[in-house]
Amino acid sequence: MDPSPIKVLVIDDERSVCLTCRRILETEGYLVDTTLSGVEGVHLAQEGDYDVVLLDLKMKDMNGMEALEAIKQDRPDVIVIIITGYATIQTSIEAIKKGAFHYVPKPFTPQELSMVVHKAIDDREMRAENRNLKEEISRLSTKFQLLGDTKVMQDVRASIRRIAASDFTVTIYGESGTGKELVARSIHEHSARAQKPFVEVDISTLAPSLAESELFGHVKGAFTGATQTRPGFFTAADGGTLFLDEISNMSIEVQGKLLRILESREVQPVGSERKHPVDVRIVAATNRDLYTLVEEGKFRDDLYYRLNVIPFSVPPLREHSDDVPLLALHFLKQAQEASPTVVQGFTTETMAKLISHGWPGNVRELKNLVARLVATCDRPYVTLEHLPPEIREKAPASADMADLPVPTTAAELKEAKRLLKDQVLSRLEKRFVQNALDRAGGNVSRAAEMVGLLRPNLHALMRKYGVRAKDASGDGPEPPDDGGDLEVSDDDTDL
Repeated sequence: MDPSPIKVLVIDDERSVCLTCRRILETEGYLVDTTLSGVEGVHLAQEGDYDVVLLDLKMKDMNGMEALEAIKQDRPDVIVIIITGYATIQTSIEAIKKGAFHYVPKPFTPQELSMVVHKAIDDREMRAENRNLKEEISRLSTKFQLLGDTKVMQDVRASIRRIAASDFTVTIYGESGTGKELVARSIHEHSARAQKPFVEVDISTLAPSLAESELFGHVKGAFTGATQTRPGFFTAADGGTLFLDEISNMSIEVQGKLLRILESREVQPVGSERKHPVDVRIVAATNRDLYTLVEEGKFRDDLYYRLNVIPFSVPPLREHSDDVPLLALHFLKQAQEASPTVVQGFTTETMAKLISHGWPGNVRELKNLVARLVATCDRPYVTLEHLPPEIREKAPASADMADLPVPTTAAELKEAKRLLKDQVLSRLEKRFVQNALDRAGGNVSRAAEMVGLLRPNLHALMRKYGVRAKDASGDGPEPPDDGGDLEVSDDDTDL
């Protein structure tokens, strides 16, 4: 469907001016109405659906400034352009202060009139597009949630608060799925820019030919298909934070233009000869080493130093695996709120398996797994049989050095040390439980008292390692296997 034509109202007590404006603007495709009366013109402007009003400042039946105020009071969105033969700097400034877009001094040429009207329409469309974009960004924004009780995550949150207090550029490094976007949002929410827009741009999704236009905006006619002026993401983020995700995928050409904006704090839309200032904090993110890309000639070194003022590393989930239960229950709670489900929690054995998993896909992998389990599990508690084979059947790393492959990187060495530690501790913990039960003659209560544990806690360890009492006659029957299950409670909190 073609857009509705622009409607223009001309208010001038000179018939020749009205006829001239009509002839010029109708040639441009506008719908034009005219009136010789200021009073009637104000009434038409207030009651009609005009986009633009051309208003004479000197009329016999009404002062132009009064007419301007009356029109803008009822129709603040209408564009008012002053036409006057008495144009002075003072009167034009006063008219613009009262809401006029611009003025055209008499006599004017067709080109002068057309240019001012075109500029007014383009400006209105750009403002509307910018406003709609900001509203959409605000609608899609969600409160950040950086969960975790471990020292690692406590340090992450403390670092974010320190970084947010400044206004320097930040580059967030981390593997895919670690939550780099949440870190960026958290920096924004803790900063002085929190009430301004947070605009997220995934560089990898931008078509190379349109990346510059999407980021910096363009004017009408700048290229084939540019049928109207559009603001870019920089303009949409003005006053707030612009998050450039996957910054390593930005082309060298666009990198150069981004560098100029960071240096000048001015944006020049594609096809425009004019620049306008922007106040934006840049937070970039990447899962690749930018310095390595600089050495390979794939990333500008000057832009690297501009972006890398504050480098920030997001730890992978395997480095704070003790947070897996908290995260899993949080994602389960989200799933419960989104759709009905019978799932209420995880058995102890299941959670132990989740904790020991390496999580190559990090937090995102865990979130997707929980959603899958909620959709497929038909029991109140997720058991081992519900886990996918790659998690359920994955054997723990051997504690024998001869069986371990030699690490080739620092990251592999770190992971091997973690797996060895988990395996050794697990074996020691299982032997600890077996030894306690042996010394207590199979009496669980007595064994718990001897080692200084509460009876339910000892039962949880027994279930975790599949250890059963040899003789529980002194204890009575074994309790049902539910005391160690983890489930969602109302006092789950977001950290």
